[in-house]
Amino acid sequence: MTTTQALGWTREQMAQRAAVDIPNGAYVNLGIGIPELVAKYVPEGREVIYHTENGLLGMGPTPGPGEGDPELINAGKRQVTSIRGAAFFHHADSFVMIRGGHIDLCVLGAMQVAQNGDLANWSTGAPDAIPAVGGAMDLVAGVKTIHVITQHTTKTGEPKLVASCTYPLTGPGVVDRIYTDLAVINVGPEGFHVMELAPGVTFDFVKERTEGNLVPAASFVSETE
Repeated sequence: MTTTQALGWTREQMAQRAAVDIPNGAYVNLGIGIPELVAKYVPEGREVIYHTENGLLGMGPTPGPGEGDPELINAGKRQVTSIRGAAFFHHADSFVMIRGGHIDLCVLGAMQVAQNGDLANWSTGAPDAIPAVGGAMDLVAGVKTIHVITQHTTKTGEPKLVASCTYPLTGPGVVDRIYTDLAVINVGPEGFHVMELAPGVTFDFVKERTEGNLVPAASFVSETE
């Protein structure tokens, strides 16, 4: 299958695009990988409070080289900053926030997303796979809205957006919206609903790289038009 590296959004652009859709005043948890980049792109004039399950509410972006504190890290063990008014607490209290439904939105990575919103993002299920579920199962069960950021295909060109997940599930029917390098896609009653296409990308190009049912939303945005 043809790779898509020459087209679409970069990782940074994917994160920036996802940040645009986060409501003002929202409490947001960011997963490991591309989702971590979202903290860099709070739109001007908007307040977003980022939460990390290892015990910080009010997480800021990644510090510059040599400017970080090795004891101030996120759940992925990467150095972060804290905003004015940030709070620190035990990680058990952090999970109480998650399980109690106090986090508005979570942005996670994915290995597979099914057309009904099932999410697989912690293991391939292979005998030699290293389990790494972390807090993902708690997040998809307790957070009000789940957004996913992921490359549209694997490094070998296999679709990540599928009819049915073949990997162990993180949660069934939990994903609301997906940001890939090719498109912004909602999960709806007919499967994957394309809301917006990345620059230079056509609907057919995305469909060729999607295993599940892909349909245009009522008013999707095409940068090629």
